[in-house]
Order: sequence, then C-alpha cells, then structure tokens
Amino acid sequence: MFTRHYKVWPKELPKTMTLPKTSLFTNLEISARRFPDHNALIFYDAPITYRRLLQEVETMAGHLQAQGVAKGDRVLLYMQNSPQYVISYYAILRADAVVIPVNPMNRSAELEHYIADTGARVCLAGQELADFIAPLIPDTDLEQVVVASYSTYIDPDTDLDLPAEVAAPAWSGNQPGMVSWESAMAAGHTPSEHLAGPEDLAVIPYSSGTTGAPKGCMHTHRSVMATAVHRVFWNLSTPDSVQLATLPFFHVTGMTGSMNGPLYIGSTSVIMTRWDRTTAARLIERYRVTGWTNIVTMAVDFLSNPDLGQYDLSSLNMIGGGGAAMPVAVAEKLKALTGLDYIEGYGLSETMAATHINPNAQPKPQCLGIPVFDVDSRIIDVDTLEEKGPGETGEIISCGNQVTLGYWNRPAETEAAFVEIDGKRFFRTGDLGYYDEDGYFFMVDRVKRMINASGFKVWPSEVEALMYRHPSIREVCIISSPDPKRGETVKACIVLTPEAEGKTSVADISGWCKEQMAAYKVPTLIEFVDALPKSPTGKLMWRALQEEEWKDKAASE
Repeated sequence: MFTRHYKVWPKELPKTMTLPKTSLFTNLEISARRFPDHNALIFYDAPITYRRLLQEVETMAGHLQAQGVAKGDRVLLYMQNSPQYVISYYAILRADAVVIPVNPMNRSAELEHYIADTGARVCLAGQELADFIAPLIPDTDLEQVVVASYSTYIDPDTDLDLPAEVAAPAWSGNQPGMVSWESAMAAGHTPSEHLAGPEDLAVIPYSSGTTGAPKGCMHTHRSVMATAVHRVFWNLSTPDSVQLATLPFFHVTGMTGSMNGPLYIGSTSVIMTRWDRTTAARLIERYRVTGWTNIVTMAVDFLSNPDLGQYDLSSLNMIGGGGAAMPVAVAEKLKALTGLDYIEGYGLSETMAATHINPNAQPKPQCLGIPVFDVDSRIIDVDTLEEKGPGETGEIISCGNQVTLGYWNRPAETEAAFVEIDGKRFFRTGDLGYYDEDGYFFMVDRVKRMINASGFKVWPSEVEALMYRHPSIREVCIISSPDPKRGETVKACIVLTPEAEGKTSVADISGWCKEQMAAYKVPTLIEFVDALPKSPTGKLMWRALQEEEWKDKAASE
C-alpha cells in the first residue's frame, strides 16, 4: 500500500472510508426524507426541493418501466445540464437500469455507436438534440426518445441571461417514437420496488482508446458511490453547502462533484446549462455559492471579466478542478481575488473522477494531488512493470473502490488495462507521471495517443474513423498542435483522393466535420499532404508527424 502521502494527509479526515452498502438512488431517497423542503437544485432562479425531485424521479422511473425498461437495461441520457438531466439520471437508476451518459456535442454518426454497443431502446434527450437522434429510430434498436424542454423548468421572471436552448419554446413535435417530457410525466406511472444494489451496474461513461471506437467503462453503484462520498468529505461539505454546477454532468467530474456528491449530503446545486462568466458571478453572489469545480479555461475566462469586481464572491470556500494543469499565474490571480488556493485533482472515466486530490491545507501547484481514501496508487515501468521510486517517471496505476470493472463487451481490452501487483488489481491509466518525496503525484506525458484540448479529451483514432467517411479523403492522420489558448488543438493531415485534388478545399472538409462530430473534436488545422509517413510494415507513423509539428511551431515562435 502506498502510504508516503500520509505525512500530508488532512488531519481532520480518516485515511479510510466506509462506503454505504446501498444503491446510488438511495442517496436521493434518504436526503429527501431528511431535508424534504431544502433546495436540491436551483435552475436559473427556479428552485426544486428534495421532495419534488424525488417525486419526479419516481414518476419518470415509472414511465421507463412502462416502456419495458428492466433491471440491467441500458438507457441513453443525451442532454445538457438541467433539472431534467438530474431527474433522468436518478430515474434510470430508480428503474434498476444503467445510465449511458452521452456527450451532447455528439452527433448522429457518433450516436449510432452508442446505441449499437449498448443495445439501448430508450433515450432521454434535450430538445435541441432531438433532431440528431430522431433519424436513428427506424434503423436501430431505439424505440422511444423522451424529449425534454429546459424552458419548462426555469423561473419565467428570471433576470439572468439564458442560453438559447434554455429560452427556446417547449418542444411540440409529433414524430413516431418520440414523446415530450410532459407527456411521459403526465402518465403518472408508479415504478415497482427498487432492487438494484451496490454491486449492480449503475453508469457506463464512454472513454475512447488508442484504437477503435469509444468504449464503455462499467461502473457499479459502489464505484460511483465511492467518488461521491469521497468528494463530499474531502471538501468538508454539509447540507448547507452550495455548489455551482458548470461542468457538464455527462462527464465524470461534473457528475460526481456537482450532482452525485451534493445529492448524497443533501446540499444544493446551482445549475448552468452553458458557461457564461457573468451569469456565474451573479449566481455565486445571489445564492452564496460555497464551492465551484471547473476547468482551467472557465477559470481564465471568469477572471478576465472586466466587471468581476462588482460581484460579492466572499461565500466561496473551495475552487478546484482538473483536466489540465492550472497555470501558476492564473492560480495566483484567483487567490488574490478570493483568498483561495485552486485545488487540483486527477481522475479518469475509468475511475469515476478523482483518485488523487490535493489537500486543501497543503496544495502544490500543477500537481495531481495525493491518493484519496483507500486508493493505492503507484508508478511502474511501462514495459517491465517494475515499481519506481520517488522522482522516477513511469506509468500511473491505481487500485481503489472507484475503479471500473472493465470495458463493456471488450474482455481483451479489459485484461490489457489491468495489472496485478501484491495481489491487487491495478488499473493502468496510460498516463506517465512521478511522485515526490511527500507522495504528491505529477503528470509528465501520456502513454496513450490522446489530445487534451481545453480539458476535452480527443482521441485521434475516433476522429480519423469519422473523417474516413468523407468521399474526398484517401488517408488522414490526426495529431496535436500547440495552441496558446487550448494548450493543444486538433490538426488533420490529409491525403486527398486523385479525383478530389484541386476540387476539395480546407473549408469543405472543415464544414463537413462540423456537421459530423462534436465541436471540440473538429480539426482547427487542416493540411493537405502528398503522403503520410509509414513504417516498413505499413504502420502510420503518427508520432513522427506530431513531433515535427511541435518542433516547427516552436521554431516559428
């Protein structure tokens, strides 16, 4: 067991944490019993109490079961942050089914994979996304889409600036296989007895690998419970804590820190559907927000608001996040404004968010943090699996309650993702790092081929697979390119077909990509080349292209 970090362990916390032996849904049920009239959610000035939240979860769970959703079935959840997202998530769990959180930036071609891989027959979707999934109903296993309109849950008298999808009139479509949220709720179905337990599957977030399509990380109620409970106690949260929810709930960090954690402890989440720095400042002041988990780009934009000094931010007692290292200069500016250190953490979809968090009293800058409750994390040689010592770089591996069971329908990839050491099953993160003498972990590089653009993980193989659908593309290689704002950005090196040469432009390819994939995956740089470098065995030498790209950019600065 790695214990080097115990010397800096928070004195107010135990080093081990006994987890509830109940389902994740039970957390909501208990909080509703304890605090029925306490606000669970606030959505653009509209409060939702724990009593109401539980009632609506029960009703939507009844609707799902009326559609034939049974224990262990997978249900797609395809919408942005909203009360309906929270209700849908917990309704799926209440129905003993499994949540498949889908990035709302995904489009039809990407959705096909989720449906085929999970066998999902029902999807709960935001109205702005309905047109992307509707065409798939006739040709897939999908039988019904419940369409949610965010505008039905806001306070009509709010003076806050509303995103277009929140202000939009309620959906009134009449397509086969699609029903409105209101119709589903009005049916008034009552669900059967809740049967799911801690070892049953609860959530399968998708994480792309270095080859092939995105793969689902199987998480039980127990593994999701672990990070929810850990986060609450690490931050010393209480029912009177107020969390600003700006990270998307489909992502494990937002899911854990801004939804599951607060509902476990009975506190309040103030939900934003889309990021807006002025609205965020107004909400912090208006609802006396105590905690805010974000990504670096949000923090940078927040601090660049020239009117920020007009708002009272004194209620904040925790600001932190992950996804990319926080620049020292930005962290210093944030501390000067709020008096708070930016608390960085580290985790993956495979670990349902954090395995490492910086101690609140002793954080280190640009640091992943220390292993949290009951997590055994080590550094090993990538090839020999030999364990490394302080200051030595190797692959980060972790063993803990929050670690995935493995990848859905991918036994070979599951086996490759784990290694046994000292009789324990450790997950191989694919990230290179080291720990210092005090037991703090630091990131160095990535073993896996991945692009980190503003905290969004872009997997080149997935983007390449989508781009090969374009009739003008003969070959394509996706690499990273340095970007002053995003850290890294996506570049496509393309060999056109003979027929397309001179007839297909960069704008043509870019416009097509924007229609086919999530915005953060779309190449911001496109270069037409005569050929791509290959090894003697014909393997694409992507690393050579990437190294040349970074070298050229460095030389030009």
